[in-house]
This record gives sequence, structure tokens and C-alpha cells, in this order.
Amino acid sequence: MGTGANLSDASVRDAYRRWAPIYDFTFGQVADAGRRHAVKLINRRKGRVLEVGVGTGLSLPCYGSHLTITGIDLSPDMLDKAKGRARKLDNVAGLHEMDASALAFPDESFDTVVAMYVMTVVPDPEKVMRELERVCAAGGEVILVNHFSQDDGIRGFVERKLAPFADLIGWHSVFPLDTVMICDDLDLAERRALRPFGLFTMLRFVKSPGYGMVPVALRETGPKTKAARVKPRLPEPVRVKVKWQFGRTLVVARRFLDTDYWRSLYRRLASQLAE
Repeated sequence: MGTGANLSDASVRDAYRRWAPIYDFTFGQVADAGRRHAVKLINRRKGRVLEVGVGTGLSLPCYGSHLTITGIDLSPDMLDKAKGRARKLDNVAGLHEMDASALAFPDESFDTVVAMYVMTVVPDPEKVMRELERVCAAGGEVILVNHFSQDDGIRGFVERKLAPFADLIGWHSVFPLDTVMICDDLDLAERRALRPFGLFTMLRFVKSPGYGMVPVALRETGPKTKAARVKPRLPEPVRVKVKWQFGRTLVVARRFLDTDYWRSLYRRLASQLAE
């Protein structure tokens, strides 16, 4: 995968044991904009939500009361803080210490699955991605907020220099986008750069069994159906406005080509000058 030093569950737990006391006031602040954006999208949905990598539970109070939230994290130190926040909330079904690459939930258990700032942390991101796909219900959404590395520029240079220290800092600085684009039944519906400075990216996938990456390739290269060849129609108010503007243009053009119009204009000007 080319992500530098390998992470293990033990190194992740150790790193986040050190981060837990100061997380909310350091990285928690940096990641706030991306977290709020993802939760805003989720609050438009209904049903059961699984937050993978719930951390200290910073997002928990932001979820709508109409949602049922379940959170998991590998770090017991982070979960202790999250459980403190959850005591004041009625819509948190449970917070569990769990490995994201081996989720202890049945298939299609959740309507929305979200993993924020998680994929660069886990030892096996491809396996985690397939677990997110598995526990998401058909028609549901998988939402990622994550850092994806660049190949060039100053940022790319810094990311490559940090790569050997993944064990120490607790995350992969070199993490290409292709790493998460592996699930056949997850169709990418939205990609958005997030603050600060576009360092993080939000990916929103829709789970459509049999309509994932392979069908997307067929849609792009295969023959278009009759429905696909039909041009989309403009909304009615826009069509009316376009027709009116086009008709007005024709009227003006006809005036400029009409010799009677110019004779009439000349007579009016001559009459005004004579007066």
C-alpha cells in the first residue's frame, strides 16, 4: 500500500492512550469542521447510525434526536470520555470497544455508517472498508471523512517524511484515495474537500448491491440506452424565460432588418429637428 511503517492494534491503542487527555483541545479542534459537515448530512437521514472510531464522542451531542447512535472504538481511554458524554443523551444505543476490521454486528445492521478520521489509523484499511460495506443496509450510506495524501508539492514532501513514524504518531501520513475505492456495492455519490485548507476530504457512498464500481465502468464505456440519450429538460420557469428572451430577440432583429422601420424612425427624427 505504500503507507510507510505498519500500524498494529497495540500501537494504535498506545498512541491514543497518549492522545486521549488532550485530543479534544488539539486534533479535535482541527477536525471540527469536517465532523460537523458529516453530522449535518447524517441528520437529514433516518434510522440507525454506526460511528466507527467514535473517539472521545465529540460528535455525539450533534446528532439529531430522531437517530439511534451506536459507536465503536479500539481505544478504551477514548471510549471512557465518550461514555461520559453519552450519559446526557437519550439516543445513544451503545458504545463498544471493538476492532473496526471485525465488527460484531450482523449484515446490513445500520442505515448510515460513518468513519471520521479513522481510515489512516487502522492497520488494515481495506478490511475495514469491506466491514463498513457489510454492516450498511442496502440503500444506506457510508460516509468517510479522512486525510488523503498528495503525490507532489510541499504537502506531499512532508507526508512522505512523516511516513516512517506512523507507529509513533498513530496514523498513516501517506494514504492514497484508491485505498478506500475497493467496494463493488458502494457507489461514490459525493466528494468534497473540507476545511481547514482542504486537508481532509468527505466521501459519501450509497450502497447499491450490484450497482457499484463495475456497473459504473459499464455506464461510462458501454452503449447508452434510449433514456440516457434523452437530454434533460429545463424546469418550467426556466423554459418560459428562455422562450420569452428568444422571442424578444427575434422581434428586435426583425426591426433592424425592416426598411419601413428605418423610414418611420427617420421621419420622426426629421419632424423633431424641424420643431
